[in-house]
Amino acid sequence: QVQLVESGGGLVQPGGSLRLSCVASGTTFSGSAMGWFRQAPGKGREFVTAIGPTFGSTMTADSVKGRFTISRDNAKNTLYLQMNNLKTEDTAVYYCAVHGRGNYYYASNYDDWGQGTQVTVSS
Repeated sequence: QVQLVESGGGLVQPGGSLRLSCVASGTTFSGSAMGWFRQAPGKGREFVTAIGPTFGSTMTADSVKGRFTISRDNAKNTLYLQMNNLKTEDTAVYYCAVHGRGNYYYASNYDDWGQGTQVTVSS
């Protein structure tokens, strides 16, 4: 059974930084593409960024490009999301997920999800 556990969320001021982590178990982590999504109150789940399994190729939403960086440590079965220059509109619950098929942008193409970690950007 796949288990994903996110951590690292919290309250930060605009312009600040956070690093989220997602530890995976029960899956061949190194062989799986992984993604980060977020969901703000009253909105749908939004693609943030994804990383391929082998060569670490990445895709990132325009809304966070240049500010957020995805990375992975296959030896630790851990996925990361470094978030810099945070804005109030980045406030959301952030989820990591195991990619299953197709386009990285669609949440329906991911098979397993973590429970999420809250990120609040506010002064």
